[in-house]
Parts: sequence; C-alpha cells; structure tokens
Amino acid sequence: MAANEYYMPTHWRVKGDIWVIYEICSDFLDYQRWWPEVYLKIEKAGTDKETGNEVYDILSRGKLPYKLRWRSCKTAEQAPHSISLKSSGDLVGHGTWQFEQDGEYVNVQFDWYVNAEKPLLKLFSPILKPFFTSNHYWAMARGRESLEKELMRRRES
Repeated sequence: MAANEYYMPTHWRVKGDIWVIYEICSDFLDYQRWWPEVYLKIEKAGTDKETGNEVYDILSRGKLPYKLRWRSCKTAEQAPHSISLKSSGDLVGHGTWQFEQDGEYVNVQFDWYVNAEKPLLKLFSPILKPFFTSNHYWAMARGRESLEKELMRRRES
C-alpha cells in the first residue's frame, strides 16, 4: 500500500428504518445540512460522462486544521441496500455505503478506499498517516451523531 493510500472502514449501528437512513445517506447535496461539522459546502457540478450521474463539488473538513476539495458522484445504487461512489480531487478513489435492517436498528457500513492527493496530505502521509486516519474517523463519528439527530428531527416532525 502506498503511503498516501487509505482504506478506512466505518460501522454504525443506528436505530431506525433502512429506507429512511438510505434516503438520508443517498442525498449527497443534503449532507451539508445534516452533517455540517464536516461538509462545509456541496454544489452540483454537472454530469459524470462515465455514469451519467450528478457530480458534486465538495468542501469538507475534519478535526485537523485543513480542508479538502473533492468531487463525488454515485457509480451504483441498489435501494435501500447500497450506494457506491467515486471521488476525485484531494481524495481520489471510491467508497460504498451498505445498509442492513436488523430489528429496530440499521447496520451501516461505509468502506472508503482513497488516495490522498492534496499536496500536504500526500507529502506527509508517510509519517502522519495515523493522524490523517484519525481525522477521518473523527469526521465519521460526527456523521453518526448527525444522522441520529436527523432521524430524531424526522420522527418529531
């Protein structure tokens, strides 16, 4: 594995309905509303020539003091069980969301395979990879908290 290559799996167990959680996680444009600590700005950026799907320009951050500029689009979708995506820019690679109903809970798995191409990250990955990985997991922990808040908001309305 190259120094700037990352595989970062995340597992959440969230109380809720698979269709609702799938709907929330499949609407990339809405991430900045319900996951605001990480997704600072998301805008439509046209159509991907390969997939025909909408492309999004994304500005995101973690706990460490840097921001990431990247693009993403869906590459495959099997409602309500999975969403696959690809990324380019500061993060080049692909990820897959998987959802499985387990009683009153949904097991959510996100597998993220990316190369850090932001010059700062690429340069320092050989020595700071554990910190960059920790930054990703901080961001994903905020995602779980934000998803739970969004589910509560939807139940109350």
